[in-house]
Amino acid sequence: MNPAARLQATLELLSEVDSASRPADAVVSAWFRTRRDIRDEARGEIFELLYAVLRHHARLVWWLAKHGRPATSRNRLLAWLALGEGKSRDQIQRLFSGGRFAPTALTDDERGLLGRLQGGSIDHPAMPEDVRAECPDWALEPLRRRFGPAFPREMAAMLAPPPLDLRVNPLRATREAVLTALRGLGLAAEPCRLAPFGVRVAERPSLSRLPMLKTGEVEIQDEGSQLVALLVDARAGDRVVDFCAGAGGKTLAIASQMANKGVVIACDVSENRLKRAADRFRNAGLHNIQTRLLSSERDKWVKRHKAGFDRVLVDAPCSGTGTWRRNPDARWRTENAGLETLLPLQASILDSAARLVKPGGRLVYATCSLLPEENEAQVEAFLAAHPEFQVVPLREAAPQITDSGHPQHLSLTPARHGTDGFFAAVMARGDAKLTS
Repeated sequence: MNPAARLQATLELLSEVDSASRPADAVVSAWFRTRRDIRDEARGEIFELLYAVLRHHARLVWWLAKHGRPATSRNRLLAWLALGEGKSRDQIQRLFSGGRFAPTALTDDERGLLGRLQGGSIDHPAMPEDVRAECPDWALEPLRRRFGPAFPREMAAMLAPPPLDLRVNPLRATREAVLTALRGLGLAAEPCRLAPFGVRVAERPSLSRLPMLKTGEVEIQDEGSQLVALLVDARAGDRVVDFCAGAGGKTLAIASQMANKGVVIACDVSENRLKRAADRFRNAGLHNIQTRLLSSERDKWVKRHKAGFDRVLVDAPCSGTGTWRRNPDARWRTENAGLETLLPLQASILDSAARLVKPGGRLVYATCSLLPEENEAQVEAFLAAHPEFQVVPLREAAPQITDSGHPQHLSLTPARHGTDGFFAAVMARGDAKLTS
């Protein structure tokens, strides 16, 4: 696949991402599944170019507006080639040749645009702070308050491509064996700094190069997500609920901690997500997991199993601001990230799931958000309404995590910890009676 053909493929994929209601990662996966003839090297180059355009969306739109051009998929790609990759107008024109498998030839207007952009860089002193930071208006002030002077550094970290983090399945392999196997494949693999079963691969290889994914020896999971599962502190023989299990990544981590003893119930309101998760559970060789489809967070199943579990994890639906480096398109998809709906839903889910915790048990509330409204504020409101629960300080819940960024809770950020942004609070239930 020559460079012009890769550009045309990227342009097609970018157009699909722009027009789809689904996240970019889902669109990309579906797109490549229908084009199995594209080799791994070309797939990697298409992926990297696509995500470079997505990560620089606000700045590319700013440049195009400055020159009176609409922010179409094609214009953004042209602007990135000029400003991000430093290609000259003549170089770009040779790629946009109109030949077989190549993008259609440049118009006079496009050549004029490239002439104005030539020699520039992606950043410009006149850009507003939110544009330079690739931060949507609705999140700018909350994130400024959250980070203070560290705001520019944190936002810059969310513009960098993330590494590939893997979690070793201790039922199938050891971390040392996986590291040896990855290095044998020519990959630069190191142990994660905080997660005891984590492995970090600096580059992003084609997943087809990793046979240990097919055998269930490893799962793809960001180090921060692994640490959230670690906070559940599930023991062999425990009864555990993953209340918003989704694709089952944290369920897998929790169940493996229990050495296939006890039971983990993966709950979700999506039957499709649970079916996909069940396939992952079988591939990992985990037999202590059950799935439960809920009609809503107030499903009658919750009341019937009140105070029946040692550990309950609430990985709540959230704005996903902590995953922007991995999902750069997400920041532009929904005005206010749906916070007017998410905040009351998070509170309702937490209130309902708490009923499942038995006296002496623990409740873990987590999000992949960096916004205090979804994190500390939710925990404070919950504790005020549920005096039977008390915070378990992080130094007690996970003494191995010494750089949390918060005195009581887990609070991870890309710049400080090299992970996605995650928040988690551990709360223990005393003997006070739970409401129904």
